[in-house]
Amino acid sequence: MRSPELPTPRGELSKSVLSTLAYSTPLPAWSHEVQEADPYGDDLHLALYVLYELHYRGFAEVSDEREWDPGLLGLRRALELRFTEALRSDVPLEPDVEVEKVLAALLVEPVGHDDTSVSHHLQRDGELWQLKEYAALRSLYHLKEADPHAWVIPRLHGRAKAAMVAIEYDEFGAGREDQIHARLFADLMADLGLRTDYGHYVDAAPAEVLATVNLMSLLGLHRALRGALVGHFAAVEVTSSPGSRRLATALRRVGAGPAAQRFYDEHVEADAVHEQVVRRDVIGGLLESEPELEPDVAFGILATGFLEDRLGARLLDAWRGRRSALRVPLTGDEEGAPHA
Repeated sequence: MRSPELPTPRGELSKSVLSTLAYSTPLPAWSHEVQEADPYGDDLHLALYVLYELHYRGFAEVSDEREWDPGLLGLRRALELRFTEALRSDVPLEPDVEVEKVLAALLVEPVGHDDTSVSHHLQRDGELWQLKEYAALRSLYHLKEADPHAWVIPRLHGRAKAAMVAIEYDEFGAGREDQIHARLFADLMADLGLRTDYGHYVDAAPAEVLATVNLMSLLGLHRALRGALVGHFAAVEVTSSPGSRRLATALRRVGAGPAAQRFYDEHVEADAVHEQVVRRDVIGGLLESEPELEPDVAFGILATGFLEDRLGARLLDAWRGRRSALRVPLTGDEEGAPHA
């Protein structure tokens, strides 16, 4: 398994992290930069993404020992606090919030076309180059699909743990390597003419993409946030089936190959079942044993929606303006956005 190369820095914070990892230079003082950083900005989220990746596949030429480097962990914690404080402010919870009501709101499909929805846009108006950009951006998660959520398994017990393991078993191919969902997404990318290397498109991904991926890692790595991770997982599963149906339709409409269509077809069926198991057994089991975590579960759901809405606005603004949504547009055989 080949680890990805280190990405290109986007500011002083990410430059410090990358220089420390690449050249083993001392980590400079960072408290002022963290306090002044945009909590949703490129610099903070690239730095956080790189630090989280040390817990996944790491990076080429970077020692595995750096995963537990005390200086890097201290910086990571400061970046996490800056991010979570912003989320807590922007995603306020109603008193006595009820998870079932929050979930029910996700199940309401709009009447007609939703102008704020990426999957609705791609189903109706999306072009092949936009679907390629979407796949490139989503690859930062889908090539490690379900990995961040696996961290919650040892923090659950009883009915919630059994149900979570059952869903993750499906995500990891039910014992078959060729059915692992990350493998299916790599096949989708190959069908679209994209590179399938893990982490290849990180330099192309704007902060809005990195934030959605970082949220999963943040929630997964902190036991105290186990309820929020379950909420995040629920949000993903509840919204996946209808969104996947629209994306499968979009891929057929633009003439994408069978492997590209298969990934979303698989999610239409699988996630419709997963949604019920998550609501009934994962969330139900967790709140039965730890009812005090209900606000955390709700926060995980709402924070996921908040960051996805920010990403959707970024993508749609670019595509409707006939511009690439990527920081580094696709080129050559990948056939990126039309030239301006």
